[in-house]
Amino acid sequence: MGQLGFDFGVQPKRLTKVTPARLSTFDDCPRRYRLTYLDRPTPQRTGAWAHSTLGAVVHNALRALFDLPADRRTPERAAALVTEQWNDAGFLDAAQAQQYRERARQWVAEYVEHNDVSGDPVGLERWVSAPVSAGDGPPSLIVEGRADRIDERDGELVIIDYKTGRKAPDEYEARGSQALALYAVAAARTLRRPCHRVELHHVPSGTVAAAEHTPESLRRQLTRADETAAELQTATDTLEAGGDADTLFPARTSRRCSWCDFRPSCPDGQQAAPAARSWDLLAP
Repeated sequence: MGQLGFDFGVQPKRLTKVTPARLSTFDDCPRRYRLTYLDRPTPQRTGAWAHSTLGAVVHNALRALFDLPADRRTPERAAALVTEQWNDAGFLDAAQAQQYRERARQWVAEYVEHNDVSGDPVGLERWVSAPVSAGDGPPSLIVEGRADRIDERDGELVIIDYKTGRKAPDEYEARGSQALALYAVAAARTLRRPCHRVELHHVPSGTVAAAEHTPESLRRQLTRADETAAELQTATDTLEAGGDADTLFPARTSRRCSWCDFRPSCPDGQQAAPAARSWDLLAP
C-alpha cells in the first residue's frame, strides 16, 4: 500500500545560499569571486583603499548614532562619532586623511540636521535570511545579507543603504540595485512585514534616491539572482571535482582591474589596466 503524502522517488532541490555581495562579485568578475570566496589560503591582496575606509567610517558613525537615545542624536554628536571611528588607512598622508575626516564630519552632521533621525530603526546592520523562489515552485535560494538600516513607516519596512561615492545615485540605480531588492525580499520574510520601498542615502550630497518595488520587479531580481547562483554553483562544483580554475572562473577584465583587491594575484588584471593609487577613488 502506498504512503499517502510521501513521494520517496523525488529528491528535494538543493538550496543555494547567496548574498548580494557574492552575486555581484561573480557577475563583475568570476575570477575575483574565486579568489575571494574559494581559494585557500586567500591569495595576496592590495592594501587598504582610502575610499573604502571613508565609507566604513561614515557607516559606523551612523550606526553608532542610532544606538544613542533619540535626544542625543545631534549633528554635533554625529560629527564626534566620525572622529571616534576614524582611521587613516589608504590615505596619501596625514594631511589628506585630516581633510577627509573634516569632510566626513560635515557630511554626517548635515545628514543628521536635514533628516529625521528621531525614530528607532527596526534594524541596524541587521542580518536577514530567507528561502525564496523566483517563480511559483519550491524555494531554490537562501538569500541573506546585512542591511545598513531597516526602518518602518506606516506598517511597512523600508531598506536604507548609505552611499559615500563620488556620484549621487538616482531612482534608476535604486530600482536596479539587486542588493536592495534582495534585502527587501529577505527582510519581509524574516520580519514578517511587507517591504517594497528601498532608498539610497548619498551622505556627501544629502540626496535620497528611492524606488517602490512591485511583486513583478522583485520577481525579476530574484530570477536574475537565481540564474547567477546556478551558474556560480555549477562552476564551484566542477572546480571541486577537479575542473580547471581559470576556465571555470575566467577574469572579466575592465578598468575596475586598476583598483581590484586581488590585482597582485591576477596577471590578466595587471595587463588590463594600470594600477590605481589607494586614494584615487576618493570624491574630489
